[in-house]
Formats: sequence, structure tokens, C-alpha cells
Amino acid sequence: MPMPDRESVAHSPLVLIADDQEWSARSLESILSPNGYTVIRAYTGQQALDRALSAHPDLVILDAQMPDLHGIEVCRRLREDPRFSATIPILITTAGPSGRAQRLDAYRAGAWEFLGQPLDGEGLLLKLGTYLAAKRDADRTREESLLDQDTGLYNMRGLSRRAREIGSEVYRRRQPLACLVLAAEPVSTDVPTHRRLTSQLGRLLRDGGRSSDAIGRLGDGEFGVIAPATEGRGALRLFERIQQALGLNPVDGPPFLALQAGYSVVPDFGAVEIDAVELLLRATTALRELQGAGTPERIRLFRPTPAPAL
Repeated sequence: MPMPDRESVAHSPLVLIADDQEWSARSLESILSPNGYTVIRAYTGQQALDRALSAHPDLVILDAQMPDLHGIEVCRRLREDPRFSATIPILITTAGPSGRAQRLDAYRAGAWEFLGQPLDGEGLLLKLGTYLAAKRDADRTREESLLDQDTGLYNMRGLSRRAREIGSEVYRRRQPLACLVLAAEPVSTDVPTHRRLTSQLGRLLRDGGRSSDAIGRLGDGEFGVIAPATEGRGALRLFERIQQALGLNPVDGPPFLALQAGYSVVPDFGAVEIDAVELLLRATTALRELQGAGTPERIRLFRPTPAPAL
């Protein structure tokens, strides 16, 4: 069954129903569709995982007894995947046992509700309305927030704001300013491992940073540090401290995590005509050049490309 274009259904909540039993899936669809919901289908647990990540539904309803994966296991995997938003409600339905033990297992896996069949259509619609209102509020709050939910550090929006505030201060004092962008890549591609190591690095940066530094998460495994009153040697020492804290050996190669960094430094920020966000972008450029170089080098200074001779 082809999935509808996401933009064409942006006006209505998009619901993923994962159920290999046609009668129960159609029963759900007959409740949802007339009430403004757009439905897409999956017929196995693996299809549910794939479509939940590709279609970005507002709500997921899983049947417990699917042919390949139990609905509770699908729920658990989605909750462990950082690409799946924690604010998306997941409901599990079952035609089988729906006692206390099953409900607790579903809640431990991250389900918002565990429902036995037959479903009460009116009650279900009231619950879905409440869940989706909570999702919208949480999404709005997270979007407006300056902090990254997983690490407690600044997000990109928050770091950009702090960069401008710090830049104004060091400009007035004519102090140096350094920006460092770190990229951590686990050797393992296992998603929970990647997420755990990213959180570990974020915690080390948060605990080991100076109170005057602004530290933020820029992406999956990438972090930025804006360090006032810091020159090049200070940026290098910061990188060395992080490597030591993670137990990395820059010569022999890391046993668990590859760590690289780009940095950019201005000795007197009051003497230049750039802002601190531009300095952060320059550090990111240095990191990208390093990542594409294929050398054992772990940290690289941003150097402007010389203008071509006329």
C-alpha cells in the first residue's frame, strides 16, 4: 500500500497502524478516518519500524501479535532509536491477554496505552485527542527550548544565542576567543551504543567544562565549545583532556570511539569583523576538512583559503 505524501496530509494527524489482521486494522481505520485522521498501514513488526522512521507519524498503534516481532518489542526498539521522537504516542492493542502483567510490560517498553479488543471507539478518540494535544505542547516547548533534551547541554539554537552573548563580552574586553567542534564516532554502529557514547561525551563536556564556556550539541555525536579568553593552546589542552577522560589514545587509535575536532581562534576578538557564530562555523569547516583527509590527525586549526592571485 503506497504511503501518502506527508505534505498532503499535514492538516490532519498521521497515524501508523501496524496489524497483520485485516479485520482489526480496518476496524481501527473506520474509527479514525471519519474523524480527521490519515492512516498508513504496516503488516509486520519490521514494516512498522521502517515506516515509523520514514513517514514520521504523529501516532503509532501496534498490534501485539504480529507475525515477526511482538508489538511490545517494536515499541521498545522505537523508543531506543534516537531518530524516533520521544513525544510520539505509541498504543498497543491486543486480542489476546490484556491483564496487569501485559500492561506493565507495554508501559516498560514505552507505550502510552495498552488496550484490549474490542475497542471502545468513542473512548479511543478521546484518548487520542488528549495524547496528540500533549505531543503538540511537548514539541512546541522543545522547539522553543535552548537545551538539548538528551544531554542537558545547549542545542544549536541555544549555542548560537550564547555565542553572540559571549562574543559581545570578549569584544568589549578585547580578549581572545576559541571555538572547538568535536565529532565522536563509535566503532560500533549499534544505535543504543551510539546513543550511550554520545550521552557519555556530552556528560564529560558538561562536567569538565569551565563555567565561562558555552557547550552545545550540534548533531548526532557532534558538540561545540565556545571558550572565551582562550587561545590556541587552551583549545588543544581542552581536546587532550576530553581524550584522556574517554580513555582514547591519539597515536594507536581509540578502542571504542573515534574523536576528532576542528577549532578556530581569534587572539583579539575586538580587532576582527566576524561574530562568534562565524567562528563556530569555521571550526566546523576545519572538522569537515579533517574528516575528509583520511589522515591520523585528530585536531585541525581552521586556516582561511588564500585568495587567488590576480
